[in-house]
Amino acid sequence: MASRGIPVVLYEMRPERTTDVHRTDACAELVCSNSLKSMKAESAAGMLKRELDVLGSKLYSAALRHAVPAGGALAVDRNAFADDVTAQIDAEPLIELRRREVTDLAAVARDSAAVILATGPLTSDALADVLTSLVGGPALAFYDAAAPIVMADSLDHAILFRQSRYEDAADDAGNAQGDYLNAPFSKEEYERFIDELLAADRVMARDFESKDLFQACQPIEEIARAGRDAPRFGPMKPVGLTDPRTGRRPWAALQLRAEDALGSCYNLVGFQTNLKFGEQARVFRIIPGLENAEFARYGVMHRNTFLDAPRLLDGALRLRCSGIDDMGCPVFVAGQLGGTEGYCEAIRSGLHAALSACALVRGHEAPALPKEMAFGALIAHATSPDTIDYQPMHVNFGVLPPLDPPIRNKRDRYAAYATRGERALAEYRAALEHAGLIGGM
Repeated sequence: MASRGIPVVLYEMRPERTTDVHRTDACAELVCSNSLKSMKAESAAGMLKRELDVLGSKLYSAALRHAVPAGGALAVDRNAFADDVTAQIDAEPLIELRRREVTDLAAVARDSAAVILATGPLTSDALADVLTSLVGGPALAFYDAAAPIVMADSLDHAILFRQSRYEDAADDAGNAQGDYLNAPFSKEEYERFIDELLAADRVMARDFESKDLFQACQPIEEIARAGRDAPRFGPMKPVGLTDPRTGRRPWAALQLRAEDALGSCYNLVGFQTNLKFGEQARVFRIIPGLENAEFARYGVMHRNTFLDAPRLLDGALRLRCSGIDDMGCPVFVAGQLGGTEGYCEAIRSGLHAALSACALVRGHEAPALPKEMAFGALIAHATSPDTIDYQPMHVNFGVLPPLDPPIRNKRDRYAAYATRGERALAEYRAALEHAGLIGGM
């Protein structure tokens, strides 16, 4: 919005008030995974990234600047990324950054032409209470978890091997390939690990129902609780991997992904957890190659807050409820609070809310999002009154309108989705240019 000439007051409660999972006061600190998912053009996540690129997202550009090796995915050095975003905000003369918690939304709205709420998954209790009063009922919520991070120099590289799935473990010169480290399990090692994992003490000592948990971030112990073999058919699947010590596929495998550009620490991929810190150290050091692991960050589990988007948001991400009339200005909602899940989805929803607010400030409507675009399809689903029992969702091909005529071959179908989405994106960008909301190419 500031780059479009609109003065912005940006409220950030840290460091005045922090959360259980944030570690810095930097803007855009990533507190869960450092992965922004697939870069493959013919995937829903790739289509979303294409939208961010074409529409000139500043956060997406920052992510590309601070990418770390992650196979076909975009992963970032989280500290460098957050520092970059914070520096951009500090350098923008039309942004006034106020570091304090907002507990009186009406007071902020009275001095504004529009308000955008982008509080992420960890909305403060005080602001959540304000929202509960505003929308006339409790905000929905689910539990989310983050995986541990371990120091690279504490790992046993005689056991761990570097390889991405379905890639050779070494080149002709014997140099390790691939963007992931892999911890291979024999059947006996896997069974012992599962025994200890299931017996370990948890922070929240109860079995969660599936509706309580965001399915893409289930704790590894909850996956194991669903069935002893569930982890090795899920985050610990060994397919596409060959242990160079044996020349065979391991019984199970844990993949570790670099957290920073220097490769000084690694994230345990898919190992979100609700275990107590001491139990994490004990149980995860059973993993082959992690016997002496030093933890840069233990895994954490936290409650996420989100609004019932089908009942409360329109296609512009504007809040619609009886209490909003007393605010004095429109209120938009972006990010996970608005019912989307994923870093790129949050970035894209922030851009969409900003464009919607810019159009309103200038006295006209922003162009409608085509449903053939990845984000357009997601928002159409998330804000449809026909959607019931809504849970925050990533972009996926399941919410896109069907192709006409249908295409049975999956690869060809995905390519057709991407091609159709590219055409819709070009038309949408042209409409934004015509409305003066985005510059020419």
